[in-house]
Amino acid sequence: MKWIGAFLLISTSTWLGFDISKKFRDRTTQLRILLQSLQILEAEMSYSYSSLKQIFQNISRKIDPPVSTFYEQLAKRLSDVVFDFETVWEDELKLLVKRSALKPSDEEILSQFGRNLGRHTLREQQKHIQLTVQYLHRQLEEAEEQRNRYESMMKSMGVLIGLFIVILLF
Repeated sequence: MKWIGAFLLISTSTWLGFDISKKFRDRTTQLRILLQSLQILEAEMSYSYSSLKQIFQNISRKIDPPVSTFYEQLAKRLSDVVFDFETVWEDELKLLVKRSALKPSDEEILSQFGRNLGRHTLREQQKHIQLTVQYLHRQLEEAEEQRNRYESMMKSMGVLIGLFIVILLF
């Protein structure tokens, strides 16, 4: 019976270590997808002259979840009459952060971007997009650094903590 308990304890702690390390990997992937989506947004605004709803629908079809879900929900919410786009953006952004591995600093960058979206001329919009892209690149570099530093350590720590607890209990 002790061996089954020890096995379950080690398995659980190992799984937790792998789960934590996966969040480091997911954050870098999701930041790359966000950068890609902003590049698509800029291209769509510059060349297609479509509405934000259509642009968001196009973006959601071209990128991976959970970021695609964010743009899809924005497009759905814009199907109705919207008096305050900033509120819609903030609501959907909060849901994205809950569903993803993004951090509050990433959320703040996207929040600032959402406050300016649709309020300026095309040239100013492009400048805001480029500024946001630069901020997200910095976040991506930080996320890759953290991933390189902590991902394998978390996997190992999960196993080692499980073994440590088992040794303490026996």
